[in-house]
Amino acid sequence: MTDLRHTLAQRIAGEVVLSDDPGGTLRKWRTDFDVAQTALADHLDVSPSVVSDYESGRRRSPGIGVVRRVIEALLDIDEARGGTHVRQFARVISAGFESDIVYDLREYSATVPISRFYDAIDAEEVVEGTQRTIAGHTVINSIEAITRLSSEEFYRLYGQSTNRALVFTDVTRGESPLVALRVVTPTPSAVVLHGMDRDALWEHAPALARVDGFSLAVTDADLDAMLDALRTVA
Repeated sequence: MTDLRHTLAQRIAGEVVLSDDPGGTLRKWRTDFDVAQTALADHLDVSPSVVSDYESGRRRSPGIGVVRRVIEALLDIDEARGGTHVRQFARVISAGFESDIVYDLREYSATVPISRFYDAIDAEEVVEGTQRTIAGHTVINSIEAITRLSSEEFYRLYGQSTNRALVFTDVTRGESPLVALRVVTPTPSAVVLHGMDRDALWEHAPALARVDGFSLAVTDADLDAMLDALRTVA
C-alpha cells in the first residue's frame, strides 16, 4: 500500500498545483474519495468552514503545505476505511489513464458469471454474447475516452485480458462507443452502456453486438452506487 499511496499522492499533488482552480481540484478529489467536508476538517483539526473556503477560492490558493496535509488526510481516511479508493485510483494510474477518463479498472482473481455482474449494477442484457463469464471490468467516461485516447491507448482499456466488461458512462444512445469498438480489435466479452434504458438504445447496437459476439447491456444506475457495487463483484 505504501508504494500505491506515494504514487497516488504525487499524481494528486501535481494535478492540484498545476490546476487553474486548485481549490476546485481539491474538492474534486475529496468527493472522489467520498470524504465529507466535516470528516476532512476533523482529521485536519480545523473547522469545516476552512475546508470550504479553500475549495471555493474564498481563501487564497492553498500553499504546498496545505495541499500536502489535505492529500495525506484523504489517504489516511481512505486507508482507515480499508483503502478501497487508494487501490482503485492506483490501478487506473498504473495503467496510464487519467481518473476523469477511467473510473475503475479491475482484474478478478477468478472469472465471474456475466449474470452476476449485471445483477450487481442493475443492468438489463439486450444481446447475449458468446462468453458467459468475465475476468475483469473497466469503467470508462465514453466522451473523454473517445475524444482524448489514441487507438493504442483505447486498447489499454482492456487491462490484462479482453475477457472483461467495458462499461461506458455518459452515453445517450450508445452509437459512439460501439463504433469505436469496431475500430479497436479484439472485442470485449461484454459491453455495458450506462445512463440509459433499453428504449433509448441506438437501433443498430444489437446488430453490432451480434456480429462481434459480445454481450450488450444497459443500465441507468447511479454512477457512484454502481462503482460501489462493482467492488463487491471483484
